[in-house]
Order: sequence, then structure tokens, then C-alpha cells
Amino acid sequence: MTIAEIKKNAEQKMQKTIETLRADLGKVRTGRAHTGILDHVQVDYYGSPMPINQIANITLIDARTIGVQPWEKKMVQAVEKAIRDSDLGLNPATQGEMIRVPTPALTEERRRDLTKVVRNEGEEAKIAVRNVRRDANAQLKDAVKAKEISEDDERRTQEDIQKFTDRAVTDIDKMLTQKEADIMTV
Repeated sequence: MTIAEIKKNAEQKMQKTIETLRADLGKVRTGRAHTGILDHVQVDYYGSPMPINQIANITLIDARTIGVQPWEKKMVQAVEKAIRDSDLGLNPATQGEMIRVPTPALTEERRRDLTKVVRNEGEEAKIAVRNVRRDANAQLKDAVKAKEISEDDERRTQEDIQKFTDRAVTDIDKMLTQKEADIMTV
């Protein structure tokens, strides 16, 4: 594997880690309604579990209410049951074919719990980034042993990979700070 491939591979994996964290943080709910919090809800669709966004239209009605409208009238009860049974603590109410999902205001204690969850997610992302760095450095050491690259090239490339790592950790910290501010805002 060439130096360019090792660097490119490491940078791509670090970027994927950041994107995964961004998606995970989007699922942590703040005081406002957000359609992304229903993304992992599975609905029993004629015997097989399906993501809710594949059988219903999900919209924001207002700042604290999500509207879910199943494409089939027969699925209204199944969708409502799936939302109620999820671990999100939401209590949907059906109005004809539309399901209204009010997001309750968060208590101070729940906000603190959510910030702990966010910090934990961030720490896991940082660990993943560091693991990518470790793997890339191991590939460089193997290349030096196989006499494919010089030790000077290895040292320069390790510095570049460290820069990627520092940038990724800084991005993660910014995302965590922003999400914690969102959660703690009443």
C-alpha cells in the first residue's frame, strides 16, 4: 500500500466516524421536535419490521409536534403502537389519518442525562479516530519493514496522519459543545 493510499484511507475513515457521530447526535432529542428522532423506530409492516420513514410521511407541524401520516390507512394503529412502544418516551395521538407526536419538554435531570449520553458518544468517536490513526501508523511501520518506504517518509506521513486526527478530534469537540448547548437550552 502506498503512502497516498494509507493517508487517503485514514482520512476517509475519520470522516466517516464524524458523519456517524453527526447522525447519532441527531437522534438525541433536545426540547424541540425533530423528525430524525423517529428514524430508528421500526413498524411491523405485514409481518416484517420496516423503518417508519419507509411507510409514512414524517413532517414537523410546529416546534414541539411531529406529524406522521402513514401512506396506508390500515397502518395508522401499527405506526402509533410502534412510536408508543419505542424507548423515546413519546405519546402519539391519532387524529383521523394523521398521528400527532408531541415532544414533551425536558426536565433538568433528563437534560443532564442526555449530555452524559452525548459526551459518551463523542468519546466513542474519538476512540474510533485514534484507532484509525493507530492502524495507519501500523501500516506505515509494516511498509518500512518491507523496505517499501523510507523512515523519513514514514515520519512525515505519521505527522500528516496526526494532523488529520487532531482536525477530527477538534470537529468532534465542536459538535459535542454545540449539541450540549442545544440540550441545555430551555
